[in-house]
Amino acid sequence: MRLYSVIVPVFNRLNEVKELLDSLALQSYKNFEVVLIEDGSTQPCEFLLTSYTSLNIRYYFKSNTGPGDSRNFGMSKAEGDYFIFFDSDCIIPSHYFETLEHHLNSNLLDAFGGPDRAHESFSDIQKAINQAMTSFVTTGGIRGRKQQLDKFQPRSFNMGFKKEVYINVGGFSDIHPGEDPDLSYRIMNAGYTTSLIPGAYVYHKRRIDFEKFYTQVYKFGMVRVILLKWYPEKAKAVYYLPAVFVLGTSFLLLMSTLIHFSLMPLILLTIVIWAEAIFNTGSFKIAALSVVASYIQLIGYGLGFLKAFWKITMNGANEREAFPHLFFKK
Repeated sequence: MRLYSVIVPVFNRLNEVKELLDSLALQSYKNFEVVLIEDGSTQPCEFLLTSYTSLNIRYYFKSNTGPGDSRNFGMSKAEGDYFIFFDSDCIIPSHYFETLEHHLNSNLLDAFGGPDRAHESFSDIQKAINQAMTSFVTTGGIRGRKQQLDKFQPRSFNMGFKKEVYINVGGFSDIHPGEDPDLSYRIMNAGYTTSLIPGAYVYHKRRIDFEKFYTQVYKFGMVRVILLKWYPEKAKAVYYLPAVFVLGTSFLLLMSTLIHFSLMPLILLTIVIWAEAIFNTGSFKIAALSVVASYIQLIGYGLGFLKAFWKITMNGANEREAFPHLFFKK
């Protein structure tokens, strides 16, 4: 039986950590340890741990250096054959490690990840955001659907790899967000294989409101330009689509003052997004909120991408000087 090391960075998330540990305590496969790294929280979660005597938990408190560096700290302490990464706002289905063990017994992988879903306890807005973030229409499937337009890149809310990979490739960089695709690219470039395990899904809460969601995807757009600079060979058309959407939408809105029916492409896109959401969620309300979330995602990401593209790609600015808030200081 493999020993898995579950590595979780935590920053002021008492309620979420409790839900995560509750779900880990119910796992049907028991051979794993939990490495919790408190990343300079002002509300430490250590007092919760006495309630989980069935789990092998190791807890560390350190100064705030970001989730990537905290995961690296956790890997330096971990003892497992495989390192598994969850975000602290995830809930893990009871079959997760059993599914993972079964899959690795028949398909030995270097690195892998799984999809995310919306738990029934999530709010309607959280479910809508989850739909937007996993939609094939708005993301091309790059965030964990079976059907994808890009080679699968494990994401740190549900990611795993052999200890050997960490030893040879190293850990997460200081960029945030974006530390997980950066590491995935380095793993691929080192010759290791990555794969999606559809059955190893998690429930990921994501952001709790649209304002925070917009801030998140805006950063995603800026980070993508930085990653394209670092790894130009990984460029895909899907990464540019939100920026094209923003420019195209601006043009259509301008033309709508002159030409009738110029907004028809946006109307058709709205219908497609709504129909996919209805099919996936079965809820008219969540589908309507998913349309809002999808437009927030496309516009926020596109604007962030265009801003970084102008500064870095067109004007040659250094990414660390142009966007210091995207990098943690160790």
